[in-house]
Amino acid sequence: MRDAAGGPRVLLKKLRELMAEPLEPQERLDRIVRDIASNMVAEVCSLYVLRADSVLELYATQGLNPSAVHLAQLQVGQGLVGTIAASARPLNLSDAQKHPAFTYLPETGEEIYHSFLGAPVLRAGRTLGVLVVQNRTMRTYREDEVEALETTAMVIAEMIAAGGLTRLTRPGLELDLSKPVSIGGLSFNEGVGLGHVVLHEPRIVVTNLFNEDSEKELARLESALGSLRLSIDDMLSRRDVAFEGEHRAVLEAYRMFANDRGWVRRLEEAINNGLTAEAAVEKVQSDMRARMLHMTDPYLRERMSDFDDLGNRLLRQLMGRAPDDIAAALPKDSIIVARSMGAAELLDYPREKLRGLILEDGAATSHVVIVARAMGIAAVGQVKGAVSMAENGDPIIVDGDEGTMHLRPQQDVELAYAEKVRFRARRQQLYRELRDKPTATKDGVKIDLLMNAGLLVDLPQLVESGAGGIGLYRTELQFMVASTFPRAEAQERLYKDVLDAARGKPVTFRTIDIGGDKVLPYFKGVQQEENPALGWRAIRLTLDRPGLLKTQIRALLKAAGGRELKVMLPMVTELGEIAQAREIIDKEVRHLSRFAHMLPNTMKVGAMVEVPSLLWQLDELMSAVDFVSVGSNDLFQFVMATDRGNSTLANRFDPLSVPFLRTLKQIADAGKRNNTPVTLCGELAGKPISAMALMGLGYRSISMSPAAIGPVKAMMLELPLGQLETFMQENLSGKSATLPMRALLQAFADDRKIPL
Repeated sequence: MRDAAGGPRVLLKKLRELMAEPLEPQERLDRIVRDIASNMVAEVCSLYVLRADSVLELYATQGLNPSAVHLAQLQVGQGLVGTIAASARPLNLSDAQKHPAFTYLPETGEEIYHSFLGAPVLRAGRTLGVLVVQNRTMRTYREDEVEALETTAMVIAEMIAAGGLTRLTRPGLELDLSKPVSIGGLSFNEGVGLGHVVLHEPRIVVTNLFNEDSEKELARLESALGSLRLSIDDMLSRRDVAFEGEHRAVLEAYRMFANDRGWVRRLEEAINNGLTAEAAVEKVQSDMRARMLHMTDPYLRERMSDFDDLGNRLLRQLMGRAPDDIAAALPKDSIIVARSMGAAELLDYPREKLRGLILEDGAATSHVVIVARAMGIAAVGQVKGAVSMAENGDPIIVDGDEGTMHLRPQQDVELAYAEKVRFRARRQQLYRELRDKPTATKDGVKIDLLMNAGLLVDLPQLVESGAGGIGLYRTELQFMVASTFPRAEAQERLYKDVLDAARGKPVTFRTIDIGGDKVLPYFKGVQQEENPALGWRAIRLTLDRPGLLKTQIRALLKAAGGRELKVMLPMVTELGEIAQAREIIDKEVRHLSRFAHMLPNTMKVGAMVEVPSLLWQLDELMSAVDFVSVGSNDLFQFVMATDRGNSTLANRFDPLSVPFLRTLKQIADAGKRNNTPVTLCGELAGKPISAMALMGLGYRSISMSPAAIGPVKAMMLELPLGQLETFMQENLSGKSATLPMRALLQAFADDRKIPL
């Protein structure tokens, strides 16, 4: 019997020599399976490789019928080999033919073999094939033999990934690694992007696989682990944990994992079997990724994802690499693929090179998605497996309209999307030609089309879109992309830049709206809430922490010196909150006057209508403020009792339903009755059909994303508003109100050739 400790090391040494020889691909594979069989004292060693059509094809064998090579095949899930490919786990059987999954392939001549050991060929958690050894005698393979086969499988995986088998593939039977993949997710931002994959955390390619000195590699591992643990402790000791983009809970988990003896022991075993320290990390990491893909518990999947990130950090320590400069050497048509990422990380990428964003996780309201919308790039989320399926540089399409990703698309798919992009470009050109036309309906009624903003990257779009001003400036985005609270000077500088960029056009600044789904990792004191959307957020939070509001108001007053300042209060529930906020504003005005600071020429204070309680205080509200803005996103979810972040309910209720349209009309009518300007800012304003409905309800000012202004303006220029108002009045009252308004509005537009 062979020496248990020396076997894997001897085998890896032989494989290293084989890799260095100038051999044809088939000859190299034949030699590999022969050496494995010899080393493991096995009568059979076979390699099955996964094709793009989910078939496992026999690519090489020692012991089975050689004429079965490239002919014998199994589906994923079929037989013992297919079972290993489907589960990504090894199978160790003393009598394979008694296993319920056993499938007999007559062409192989394997019926005389009983014992069976198979290991998945894994790379980055993906199964690329299956490596098998068999013996006639009934025996259970030892643990070190299982480890040896898994280690060898990893080496073969790197060879497959490097294109070592390309010349053996037949036309139409390409390997799984290069097959086209389409995965559905959720649309986070409309648009279509064609380009090439840029992995947000690029997979580190391990090229040095075999070690010459295990003791030296163990020492390297221990040193790298020590540095990793110190770096995690250092991040945890800082006051601004979020500086590295990690939340404290994640870092605590990292610290626990970095000290986990089970993980370290598996790394040490791989090194003792002949791998370098970095190859050991890659092997253990790949094994764990494969298991993660088959977990259904979201908490466990998240913890395994933490492990994956920790492995990447350890690899960087071992290979002496600083985190990659993500802005360098990017293709000009980059599509970022990430498990998740922070808003600030997306802003690190040069906007001119970005075509899209694909996330495995995330929600439509997450910070990074808000930034993606501001940057005007197509974004898709909840695309499971995107990171492990993709390689840097792979061709890819992100369809933000449908919420899908097409990785390595076939030519006809790529051509169809290229035409779609050209069509969108032609349409955008038409919208640009409308930019300088007056914003009035076909029958001459003026409508203000404003844009929503929140970041400096938004500001150039004020001119490009032809917007009449900024109807909603989300000041909290500055807080969300920072690692600590922005100082008063930084806030003042930003607000001044915004007003300068507006060139005299009106800008409405919403005071900081954090809490709920907008969590600042560095803000201490926010408790976990069962219903965060209904909890301690927006004006509720800033009135309880008046220092936040005072600092912001002072920065706004100083930035707007000599100009008009419009400030809007979010999430107002009762009029007493407006009175409290006005008191803070008045104090800041008096303070700055005392020190002779230049103040705004005029100042207007408004409130957002997004809490239903204001619907029973509308006349009093209109008297208490200078203007009103309707936050249609939150108002809709509160009126309809539907969580807008819940994908199950996403399409259950229609914002163009009669009850909600009546609610919106009630607000518009109160504004007209009290001579108080009313604007609506939210998703409703950005769709031509719903913008048309708003105009029919009496709204003369709406604010939307910059990209939506062109389509809405094209609709408006063809809209006979008088006819629409009569039409809506009839259909929102009496028996007609039982009919679906969306379909009625579409028919109204179709009859009059209004572009929607």
